[in-house]
Amino acid sequence: MNKKLLLATLVSALGGFLFGFDTVVISGTNEFLQQHFELGPLSLGVTVSIALWGTVIGSLAIGKPGDRYGRRSMLFLCALLFLGSAAGCALAPTWPLLLGFRFLGGIGIGATSVMSPLYIAEISPARLRGRLVAVAQFNIVLGIVVAFFSNYLVAGHFGAETIGVNWRWMLGVMIVPSALFFLLLFLVPESPRWLVKHGLVDRAEKVLEMIGSSDVRGELSAIAESVRRKSGDGETSLFQRKYGYAILCAVLLAGFNQLTGINAILYYAPTIFREAGASIDLAMLQALSVGATNMLFTVIAMFFIDKLGRKTLLLVGAVGMFLSLLGAGVHGLVGFPRGTGMVFFVIGFIAFFAFSQGAVIWVFLAEIFPNKVRARGQALGSFVHWIMNAIIGLVFPVAFSAFGIGPIFLFFALMMIPFFLFVWRMMPETKGISLEELEKKIVHGGV
Repeated sequence: MNKKLLLATLVSALGGFLFGFDTVVISGTNEFLQQHFELGPLSLGVTVSIALWGTVIGSLAIGKPGDRYGRRSMLFLCALLFLGSAAGCALAPTWPLLLGFRFLGGIGIGATSVMSPLYIAEISPARLRGRLVAVAQFNIVLGIVVAFFSNYLVAGHFGAETIGVNWRWMLGVMIVPSALFFLLLFLVPESPRWLVKHGLVDRAEKVLEMIGSSDVRGELSAIAESVRRKSGDGETSLFQRKYGYAILCAVLLAGFNQLTGINAILYYAPTIFREAGASIDLAMLQALSVGATNMLFTVIAMFFIDKLGRKTLLLVGAVGMFLSLLGAGVHGLVGFPRGTGMVFFVIGFIAFFAFSQGAVIWVFLAEIFPNKVRARGQALGSFVHWIMNAIIGLVFPVAFSAFGIGPIFLFFALMMIPFFLFVWRMMPETKGISLEELEKKIVHGGV
């Protein structure tokens, strides 16, 4: 693989690392924040979900600036948002200020969830696109496991009694990777597809040569033709009938991604394991095993996503997640939440999620929309993903307090049935097809 292409992929995927870290690091602070700020279940739900409401804004708002100012410029903005949020959360003297800085970080997460995979998809050759976009997903899960590990180390170093200190360190350590992300972005080029779209063909040609395109002239021609087909439309609206199929697939996949229950588990893993009888330290360690499993099976999925295809991974994952969630739900419902049984089912669920939905969603959202509306289309998919995420993050502590974990897991298990049917009957396969060929097939009815 070309070294410049690999560097650009790894640097932009650092946004995914910050996305994963910032999303999950709150899980280790829940109990400490409840004590420090005297939070009830609803207030805790607000604390966790406030960043997710920020992601809704970030994912929805980033599309147009991304089209106007470039993918790379928006990644710079994301780095600054992460940096400001981490510093603000670490120093926040009051709960409202903590919420404000969490919200700011959420905007960065939402924007990054659109821009990082979009940038990678636009610089990648078709034969490697699934694997390279999956690098962003790998960095998300790497950020998750590092967040769990960081929380475990901080909790062990300061002790459970130092509730006014440990959560600040947990949230503040993200300053370092945020600054690194900002500095490394100076080393990567702009997306060649964005450059062609804005008439900067010479620069696009140099970027394609730099990242090792095997047919620079042919690729430039295909990109230019794709842009030219819609050039008479001015600023093309996403919400047109010809894009309806792509919109439907993106919205359903993003919605079902959250109806697996993945982020209810990630945000509240220590809480779930504490309910299963673990001490604070053991609950943090078990949460770390969740992150490690997530990372391991994401790596495995990266080797299969361009071989087996997106649909096969999703179908296998739907069956595995259904069985794991069913087991966890029954285990909790019949009154045996204590012991290792709940951990076993949760780890099984994480493995199947990472192998399927976790590896596929950002790849698919970066592929399904045509060049002209890709940023806005991916922003829509991310918007649905994050608004569902925010609702679940807000409601989970209240539902957990009212019903216990069993019925919640059974609900998520039930959602895997329509998800399986959607993938089987509706979702197109996108592996190994150039973005321009996908556009012809999906928009012009050749799926």
